[in-house]
Amino acid sequence: MNALDLLLQRRSIPRLAEPAPSGQMLENILQAGLRAPDHGALTPWQFVVCEGEGLTRLSQILVEAAKADGADDTAIEKAKQAPFRAPMVIAVIARTRFHEKVPTIEQHISAGCATQAMQMAAVAQGFQGFWRTGTFAYHPVVRQALDVDGDDAIVGFLYLGTPDCAPANAPTRDTSKYVKYL
Repeated sequence: MNALDLLLQRRSIPRLAEPAPSGQMLENILQAGLRAPDHGALTPWQFVVCEGEGLTRLSQILVEAAKADGADDTAIEKAKQAPFRAPMVIAVIARTRFHEKVPTIEQHISAGCATQAMQMAAVAQGFQGFWRTGTFAYHPVVRQALDVDGDDAIVGFLYLGTPDCAPANAPTRDTSKYVKYL
């Protein structure tokens, strides 16, 4: 796939099925994440790949978080099912550390760039995905379960798999609404 076409036609696909990326294709996705812009060469990321039993464990963590909030049965069931919207979920964590020239926000942005790079690598290989954050990314139960402390942050959950629906047409956007020249 042409790199420019990949970027200009990117769409999130909300319904994903088997198969998920595996083998060299998954390695390519992870390696793309490791090539994200990284001021100071701090490699401020960790990728937690959940598939199979890992999705079940992630589901249990989200249920624990929902119950900790006193959620009703409907919300608990929604939390339980959330990881199973795709055959693979990669939790992307910004693992920050002090650096006099690289503030925490840059490290979080770098982890976000890693997430985008992984999604694009998946699409380039014929898979699809969507990036979700949501309240669970900030929930203390989820943070603790994924060993996220201090200024570290879950920047998102990248759902990956094979498209199970056609993508919506990409809207054409007028750059004049979003761009200013000095």
